[in-house]
Amino acid sequence: MLHLRIIKGGFGLLGVKRVTVLNGVFHSTQTVEYKPIKKVMVANRGEIAIRVFRACTELGIRTVAVYSEQDTGQMHRQKADEAYLIGKGLPPVQAYLDIPDIINVAKENDVDAIHPGYGFLSERADFAQACVDAGVRFIGPTPEVVRKMGDKVEARAIAIDAGVPVVPGSSAPVTSLKESQEFADAYGYPIIFKAAFGGGGRGMRVVHGYEELEENYQRAYSEALSAFGNGSLFIERFIERPRHIEVQILGDKYGNVIHLYERDCSIQRRHQKVVEIAPAAQLDQQLRDHLTSDAIKLARRVGYENAGTVEFLIDKHGKHFFIEVNSRLQVEHTVTEEITDVDLVHAQIHITEGKSLAELGLKQENIRINGCAIQCRITTEDPARGFQPDTGRIEVFRSGEGMGIRLDIASAFQGALISPHYDSLLVKVIAHGKDHPTAASKLNRALAEFRIRGVKTNIPFLQNVLSNEQFLYGIVDTQFIDENPDLILLRPVLNRAQKLLHFLGHVMVNGPVTPIPVKAKPTTIDAIVPQVPVGEPPAGFRDILLRDGPEAFAKAVRNHKGLLLTDTTFRDAHQSLLATRVRTHDLKLISPYVAHNMHQLFSIENWGGATFDVAMRFLYECPWQRLQEMRELVPNIPFQMLLRGANAVGYTNYPDNTVYKFCEVAKENGMDIFRVFDSLNYLPNMILGMEAAGNAGGVVEAAISYTGDVCDPLRTKYSLDYYLALAKELVAAGTHILCIKDMAGLLKPTSARLLVGSLRDRFPEMPLHIHTHDTAGAGVASMLAAAEAGADVVDVAVDAMSGMTSQPSMGAMVACTQGTEQNTGIDLDKVSDYSEYWEMTRQLYAQFDCTATMKSGNSDIYENEIPGGQYTNLHFQAYSMGLGNKFKAVKKAYTEANMLLGDLIKVTPSSKIVGDLAQFMVQNNLSREDVEADVEELSFPQSLVEFLQGYIGIPHGGFPEPFRSKVLKDLPRIEGRPGASLAPLDFAGLEAELRLRHEDEITPEDVMSAAMYPKVFNEFKEFTAQFGPVETLNTRLFLEGPKLAEVFEVSPWPFSPSPPCCCPSTHLLQISPAWWHNGRVAASEHQTPGFDPGHGCCLYGVCTFSPLPAWVFSGISGLLPNSKDGQVCRLIGLVLM
Repeated sequence: MLHLRIIKGGFGLLGVKRVTVLNGVFHSTQTVEYKPIKKVMVANRGEIAIRVFRACTELGIRTVAVYSEQDTGQMHRQKADEAYLIGKGLPPVQAYLDIPDIINVAKENDVDAIHPGYGFLSERADFAQACVDAGVRFIGPTPEVVRKMGDKVEARAIAIDAGVPVVPGSSAPVTSLKESQEFADAYGYPIIFKAAFGGGGRGMRVVHGYEELEENYQRAYSEALSAFGNGSLFIERFIERPRHIEVQILGDKYGNVIHLYERDCSIQRRHQKVVEIAPAAQLDQQLRDHLTSDAIKLARRVGYENAGTVEFLIDKHGKHFFIEVNSRLQVEHTVTEEITDVDLVHAQIHITEGKSLAELGLKQENIRINGCAIQCRITTEDPARGFQPDTGRIEVFRSGEGMGIRLDIASAFQGALISPHYDSLLVKVIAHGKDHPTAASKLNRALAEFRIRGVKTNIPFLQNVLSNEQFLYGIVDTQFIDENPDLILLRPVLNRAQKLLHFLGHVMVNGPVTPIPVKAKPTTIDAIVPQVPVGEPPAGFRDILLRDGPEAFAKAVRNHKGLLLTDTTFRDAHQSLLATRVRTHDLKLISPYVAHNMHQLFSIENWGGATFDVAMRFLYECPWQRLQEMRELVPNIPFQMLLRGANAVGYTNYPDNTVYKFCEVAKENGMDIFRVFDSLNYLPNMILGMEAAGNAGGVVEAAISYTGDVCDPLRTKYSLDYYLALAKELVAAGTHILCIKDMAGLLKPTSARLLVGSLRDRFPEMPLHIHTHDTAGAGVASMLAAAEAGADVVDVAVDAMSGMTSQPSMGAMVACTQGTEQNTGIDLDKVSDYSEYWEMTRQLYAQFDCTATMKSGNSDIYENEIPGGQYTNLHFQAYSMGLGNKFKAVKKAYTEANMLLGDLIKVTPSSKIVGDLAQFMVQNNLSREDVEADVEELSFPQSLVEFLQGYIGIPHGGFPEPFRSKVLKDLPRIEGRPGASLAPLDFAGLEAELRLRHEDEITPEDVMSAAMYPKVFNEFKEFTAQFGPVETLNTRLFLEGPKLAEVFEVSPWPFSPSPPCCCPSTHLLQISPAWWHNGRVAASEHQTPGFDPGHGCCLYGVCTFSPLPAWVFSGISGLLPNSKDGQVCRLIGLVLM
């Protein structure tokens, strides 16, 4: 029986409270009329609006959405039966706070009840009252209860009156800094400010000392005023390291109240909940009973009806303290629904209709905990940037699903625009399992399946939380995130497939990303790779090197019977013929064949020189990755690189420690033989490179750059004695192998016999290696002559990549030495198969092929002495500028420029200096005599000026005078080795700078690339960040993009662990026949469940372009025919809009 107690002497403060409370209780005895609801409006947006709409639909209730002008395209208005604009002309948030407009829409459209959702107006008593006054039912507590519970001071007083323990705090909102100081003086620090009329962490600030008080007071006041329209603050003693536990309650109009157990909301960031768990893990049963009992006690005290949450803090001693009541549905209500099987929104609606808890079958003794549920909130926030909200269009959305996973979604769909105006919540993911670890495992798996592209999300951060041992153990407090900074150490989301789709669209719309020298149509037929034997490749010379070291390796080369070959197809051949544009993709395809069938090779020249910067500059590949991947495919044949002495692989001088470090890193990545040269044969530069390569453990091959003609008595500058004297210096400096590097193909057969024979006589134990170009067509004859004179190794290129400005033919050398002492031991049939691959592959590079403009070699190189690769480039440049008929003039100018500079050794970069001067002369119609006459008046190319200053070293015979002095005038000059005076490079500082700039994992190889080419490397990183690993595309796709309706393979991601997938380790993409629409491309991708989401597995898809908004497009699901072992591959169609 209920009793009223009237206090005599009028209504004092205590009396008012008691009567108010008892009025709430008395209300429960009155008769309540059951009145069904036929139409519900949700005065909210996003996922909570959709959640309520779905519940209404299940109950046969018509639904009404409201939306702001900024939310015109949002999903929640599509999910309702009716939708109406509110707050026209108002700011985005204010539109949803426009009570008169919301009420007018409700009345005009015969709305029976309004559900406030959470946030916005959900805890505004004036809104609840406005609904009642308008004759519209408010799905929630009565306006009076909303007012009391929304006022934290009054709620606190009620809790005290009900005997519920509270944290010491102010009895009324504080209105000044002085009052805050007085409270702190009385109770001590730390203290916490809270918004008196709202929650969610807004207006909440912790103060640890007096010096922080004023600033935090002002900030808390401003936040509360902005969020809730009232800056009033409640202040209380701050409990350190508490657990934040809340109890879900339900009350009806008859005075009945039940609890649905608790939720642990301790995992918070800046007082915002991140992960919620039900029930709270490892919570003492007695404490659980106290919490639920106090929650019901407090609810009954105020006559609470509908859904609500009573929140508590639990200190480290297990004591609990009431903090507030949220008189609404909570964001995390989902976990309670999962463990109790109670639909809270259904219950809210039925209670508002007038049903009792008993009629709904909700009795306390029937509420049981079933397992564990965990919810995390996927937001469009970037954890790497301090959880800064991200905005933009969602380009790809694929959710994680499966048994035990529930998704509450609103604006998460492909094509959705993420607005900066509202909360960043994208998806609520809820996992239900038999216990805490099981639920965590399910949730982690679901997060791993998500693919969200176009905006940043906090998924990597959430995965770190769910994998944390402390979290899995179950006991966490509100300091969990702050005390685990490793949660922010995120593995970057690679997003490679989507980036590649962007790249393909870019190429199809805008053309190739690498400059195209000539207009030529590449083949549409991919080259056929010859069959490779199963198993490991046969042993080669690299096995000797790895086993015995460089000295023994050199001795084995010298003692070898027969002629050894170096295959330049992988570097110098395509540098000379195809403008250095051959991609790693095509080199890798043929590498296994070479390893198995060309194991007799001395080496494969595959790295260094121009290929290093061109890989990044024009092919957007990492040159180190090329080296690493080829090393995996060719473990048995030594790799050889071109090292420009003190210039490493650059065109300028570097600090000595940079050259040493470069060689060290190259050796670690699989390089074996360092062909060290200097463009001027400047001995100090060469010795530095030799020492760097030797210290790294590599084979040192000192290369003498050849020019002139040792058989011509009139060419006295570069005589036989010059080369022999230089060779003596290099042998004394410790080279393992001596090389003659004939860049222009000037070494005639007679000269080869004389030079090589003289070197063999002078250095009988030294291996000799000869390199030439076949520009004049005499390359094979010269190399045969060199071999007969005592050369141990000569450079060749496979037939289809030989001749002209490239190296002599491998097949010709193999055939011509058969049956002789110089027999190479290589099968000519294998060479033919190898050549056939390159014959087809070369056609993929038709736009870069020198044969587009140059139909044959030319013997005039004996006069102009232009190096092979430069000859090709100058030819291209002349034709691209419409000066093809003037190429003869360019060659003549090159000869004159060379004489102006004193007859230089012409190898990169000295050859470029001569070429720049030649082009300068042609463009300005200058002869040698004109230049000499006007030298002091001309503005010469910068490369020429720097050469004369001494930036690349000192040429044999010195600088040309008085030409040098007239050009330089008063400019400074460098004496001695240019790099000797440079300060050592700070590698640690450079690495830190790169990490800051690129926000990516930076490897030692990246540091070296940046040290060599800072600008090129940064542009390369920016490109790959935008377009992904384009090296995985085949060459036709890279240059032209796919054909319409084409299905094509994408090579496996480099260095990815093999995923546990039933599909082959390849990726398939398809471009729709209707790919073109406003310059955008429709495409699709496939990935297999069960894989590591950071690496991906397979790509496959079938899709068509949809002119409808992106969210209308639905993917295709099915099974791939090659699934095995019970695994299933899931097809998901994606459209890049």
